[in-house]
Amino acid sequence: MNAAVTRVAAIGDLHVQEDGSVSYRDIFAEMSERSDVIVIAGDLTDLGKPAEARLLVEDLRASRVPVVAVLGNHDHQSDCVEEVSAIIREAGVYLLDGTAVELKGVTFAGVKGFVGGFGRQMLASFGEAAIKAMVAESLNETIKLENALRQIRTPKSLALLHYSPTADTVEGEPPQIWPFLGSARLGEVIDRYRVSAVVHGHAHHGTHVGRTAGGIPVYNVARHIEKPEGRPYIVLKL
Repeated sequence: MNAAVTRVAAIGDLHVQEDGSVSYRDIFAEMSERSDVIVIAGDLTDLGKPAEARLLVEDLRASRVPVVAVLGNHDHQSDCVEEVSAIIREAGVYLLDGTAVELKGVTFAGVKGFVGGFGRQMLASFGEAAIKAMVAESLNETIKLENALRQIRTPKSLALLHYSPTADTVEGEPPQIWPFLGSARLGEVIDRYRVSAVVHGHAHHGTHVGRTAGGIPVYNVARHIEKPEGRPYIVLKL
């Protein structure tokens, strides 16, 4: 393997459940054998419970490479975000939230992201206070992403999200729910900083590969998505 190449194994939407019915230990071990860094694109837990986070970090002990992650919407469900985040970070995971980390010559810039829609269907800040609050949250996540991208100092970089920055990779989901699967605002920021690639999850029935409006490759790595190698994860070479 060329020393200049960094292998990144990416997966999303693990939805680890409290009953421990599904273990990812073998998958993490396999991913670490095939990569230099593992990234997880949100929905680490099913209901955002601390007990689920503890099960996840037990499985992550099988990894022998650094792990980078962002939270997803499911990780917020039980209003235990701070505790869940602390459990994950204490296990040595680089949990990003508008922040970045440089590993193996690649800068990983991450944020959960939020809803908002794409193109002419993008939600505007107009009308009821609840709608304005939703758009404000979408803008806030976009600003956090930009703050993370500003920290890039390496030629190679990866944007790690839960929500999609492009309609390309939500195609396959019912069009009625596309506005709840991501926001083109995220893609607009990514295009300004010209990252090497983007990975996200959330759209379980979406499309594996797409591009931002500016042509940057985007990979939907939700565990449920069919991928070229038939594995629940992909390996990107950066």
